[in-house]
Amino acid sequence: MENSNAQKIIKALQADVVANGIVADNLVPELKKLREFALLEEKPFLVKALRLAYEHIEENNDFLVNIPSDEPIEDEMEINSENTASESFNYFMSLMLDLDNKHNVADLKEYNVQFQQF
Repeated sequence: MENSNAQKIIKALQADVVANGIVADNLVPELKKLREFALLEEKPFLVKALRLAYEHIEENNDFLVNIPSDEPIEDEMEINSENTASESFNYFMSLMLDLDNKHNVADLKEYNVQFQQF
């Protein structure tokens, strides 16, 4: 995201998750604020990703989707154990800091698929 206030929110969320883990009451309101910035920047895939993320956290009180893999998924259980909810959330947030990178956009779209399949 290009807006400096949005970038501050992203970094603050990442720091909060490192310090406190996934706490829905802390994350959901901030993700909703970020979604407003995404609407202003006219990035529909990001608007969707943020909405799906905060709905997922509200429903599960956790971030239960995995970091998208560059490799084809062979054994899902093995991948599930490789990253924690905090790591996956922080990666998800870091993707938003550079939306000019086509790989970041592709990973955000993969998160959208995972949220919808969850």
